[in-house]
Amino acid sequence: MNSEWMARNPRAGALLLAVVAIFAGAGIIVSCSGGSSHTMVTGMGTVNVSMSDPPSCMPPNGQFTHVYVTVRSVEAHISATADDNSAGWQELAPQLAGAPMQIDLFSKPQTTCILAQLGSASLPAGSYQQIRLLLVSNAPAASDSIPATNACAGNGFNCVVLEDSTIHELELSSQANTGLKIPPGQIVGGPLQVTAGQSVDLNIDFNACASIVREGNGKFRLKPTLTAGQVSANNSGITGKVVDSGTGAPISGSVQVAIEQPDPTGVDRILMQTVADSNGNFDFCPLPTGMFDIVVVAIGPTNMPYNATAVLNVPNGTNLGTIPLIAEVAAAAPAVFQGFVTATNGAAAGTIDVSLSALQTAPTGATTTLQITIPLQTIPATNTTPEVDSTGLVSVSAGTSCLTGAPVKANCAQYTLVVPASNPSVGIFSSSGTTYSTPAAGVVLFTVDARAAVPLSGGTADCSPSEQMVSKDSTAAALKALPATTTNVAEIDFSGCM
Repeated sequence: MNSEWMARNPRAGALLLAVVAIFAGAGIIVSCSGGSSHTMVTGMGTVNVSMSDPPSCMPPNGQFTHVYVTVRSVEAHISATADDNSAGWQELAPQLAGAPMQIDLFSKPQTTCILAQLGSASLPAGSYQQIRLLLVSNAPAASDSIPATNACAGNGFNCVVLEDSTIHELELSSQANTGLKIPPGQIVGGPLQVTAGQSVDLNIDFNACASIVREGNGKFRLKPTLTAGQVSANNSGITGKVVDSGTGAPISGSVQVAIEQPDPTGVDRILMQTVADSNGNFDFCPLPTGMFDIVVVAIGPTNMPYNATAVLNVPNGTNLGTIPLIAEVAAAAPAVFQGFVTATNGAAAGTIDVSLSALQTAPTGATTTLQITIPLQTIPATNTTPEVDSTGLVSVSAGTSCLTGAPVKANCAQYTLVVPASNPSVGIFSSSGTTYSTPAAGVVLFTVDARAAVPLSGGTADCSPSEQMVSKDSTAAALKALPATTTNVAEIDFSGCM
């Protein structure tokens, strides 16, 4: 700006300086050279990052006693369409760069809610649409930082420990470099909002039970299922106690509890899952602000099943009190669904990962219903029957198990889902006391939902379409759940797979 002109026109100069100051305060810098540039001055906020994972597939509910992952970075991006190589990824836990953290996803939390505090950082204020975790490679370079101790004992830095105490490497692909993605649809409550001069708490939930593929060769592979959400500093959540409706006592056996929210199609999907303790208590925390649905299933002594019970429209910060489950006293065991999934790519076989869910229709009013996801279970072994595990995640990568009539040159895989053999009981949450419906008598119908993903991709959808729902058995009749009975589901054929 010309100083001679300013001296000759003091009042105009003062006015011009005031205008420049106003624009600068708004984040706009005006150039006196005749052009202009616009630079947003956003300010900085602080993000504190934690991780949780209420374990739900530990014995007797599954085969894993420990699941170890080693985290070296947590990043966020302000763009919903940014890819692995886009500029602008912001580091949320720089402390991990020199000291990666190996976390047992099945260990007890460090606090009431938090499994591990990953770190904190200052970053530009804004609305962050994507989050990703980067893991230490199982074969890191000599220059890479590694944790001070390694529970995987020569089996990489990410591994699983089975019931027999054997340790197996958890195979990664490019995930060590590109990260485990949490896209916009899996950030509960919407994007992470970072405000200038303020601090926000972000929690990442790593659903280990839904993230591990056991392949036909006995190896284990990571197909991550993660959610994230902005949580309150007081770690509020949803708690409750599961009891037998007849005795009012905790159920002696396996009690699975899931917290769910509807997806864009209206189907209730599991966000987190845990096991009630020996007194029937469960605690989901920390949780983002919002409304959630709780779905509970159980298998009691001598493998007696209980009906699924759902509590709908539960706000964060709620103690639900007791949730009564009704025993299927006439049933010797839960129902079992078995089926085959196939994959083709034109005239060749397709290779995909498939996540399988069991859906049941729950009444929400006199004329309205909701499809809820039923937590999958394990039937313990008895003196006369073997253990039956649900396989909600399968690798379709070989053609050796295809049934007669399967598509030509297809890869095939078999799955097993253990579910209740009764219709659900439903309660609509009320702060004055929740009343639960009596399960409908008669036929018990289910839908099997299958979603295909590219193996080793971090969950990228595959095939056309990438999701199929089947409500028929192998004879084309309605898919019914019968106690202590294995029912064959109609084959699910994916095509157009990569």
